[in-house]
Order: sequence, then structure tokens, then C-alpha cells
Amino acid sequence: MSTLRLTPIDPESADLIGRDDGLPAIAPERLEPDWLRRRFASPTAWTPELFEDSLRLSSQALRGAAVLIPLVPRAEGLQVLLTRRNLHLHEHAGQISFPGGRCDRQDIHPAATALREAHEEIGLRPAGTEVLGTLPLYCTASRYAVTPVVALIPAAENLQPQPDEVSEVFEVPLAFLMNPRHHELREWRPGNDVAPNPVAVRRRFLVMPYVANGQRYVIWGATAAMLRNLYRLLVA
Repeated sequence: MSTLRLTPIDPESADLIGRDDGLPAIAPERLEPDWLRRRFASPTAWTPELFEDSLRLSSQALRGAAVLIPLVPRAEGLQVLLTRRNLHLHEHAGQISFPGGRCDRQDIHPAATALREAHEEIGLRPAGTEVLGTLPLYCTASRYAVTPVVALIPAAENLQPQPDEVSEVFEVPLAFLMNPRHHELREWRPGNDVAPNPVAVRRRFLVMPYVANGQRYVIWGATAAMLRNLYRLLVA
């Protein structure tokens, strides 16, 4: 079985293919908790986007995993809670991600995995968390079949990130992420990096750059793809 070589990529150095300026932003009323509850309880028919990693790996044996997409109610609207991974981690070091990880044998549902991992990674207590539903499986280049679990969390204060795994916890407005004009399609090709890798593969992925308080956050890859599928669910 062939192995996908994971080469470190600077996503913003990849070629910009385009932005989705022609797609509508999600209407503000659809970003309210009550509307989201109704949509997940009775979803309209919709088609998730399939990205290259998922298409390439969908027929291979993958490890089960789940991530939590935590939505934080704020006066200015719902915020998406994200983490920056520790630079010393073996996989996806320094990247922006959702809290989550591998499914354990005792996990009865992907939501149990996502909540357990969020508690371990950032100290988020399951009590008071309202699971809205799940998004379709996403197959990652690191060979995980990931279930995204969308949930409303009561608050994001007093979190205790595990420093060995998480270097930062931050929030991005859901309205910003659900506006496709902020979604960039980029392509990285072998030889574009500083140390060319002849066995690496060309990759296309979404990038969602966000700037707050002088800090630039580059959301890309699987995390951006899952957010894009959340957009597809909400816009349907």
C-alpha cells in the first residue's frame, strides 16, 4: 500500500487559485443558536464538499477520530473556538486545529471522543455542553477518518490548555468563517518548498486567514475543510 508523504507546507506560500467571492455569506439569522438547533435536528438535503485528501484516502484503512467544533455564545455573536498545536508535536506541529483525537474503545459515540479529548487538551468540561450534531467524515492526510462534532459550549473562560499539546486557544467569529469571500483555494506542488521532496504529492486545500489584535491566524487543511462543510450545511 502506498504511503502519503507528509511534507511541511507553508500554506500561504502555495499558489492562490482563487477565492469564492461568488458564493453567499450565511445570513445572520442562521448563525443564531436556535436556528442551528433546528437545522441539525432536521437538516435540509445538502452535499458535502470532497477534498483531495479525503478522495485519495477514502478506500484505505484509517484510524477513527473525532474533533469538537465548539461554538461560544458572545454578545457580538457566536465564536468558533480553535487551538494552535504545540510546535514540538510529531504531527501538524504549530497548525491551527479543533480539539480532538483518536477514538478509544470505550467511546460510545464520536461526541464522547470529542468531549473527552477537548477536556484533556484544553480543560473544557463536558457539563453544560450542548451537542448539536455531526458533519460527514473527513479523511486526513495523516490517515484518520475524523467525525466533526458541532456543539454549543457555555463559556470559554478558565480553560486550561495542556501545554504539551496546545500553545494557544483563541476565537474567530462564526460569521467571518461562514463568509466564502474569506475562503482561499491554494495549490502546493513538490519543488515549491525550500527542500524539494520528490515523493511528495501535489495538494490543493482551503486557507482561511484571520487577523485579530495584530496576530495572524492561518486556518487551513482539514480544519478549513470541515468549516467549509459546516458552511454547506448552513447555506443549504
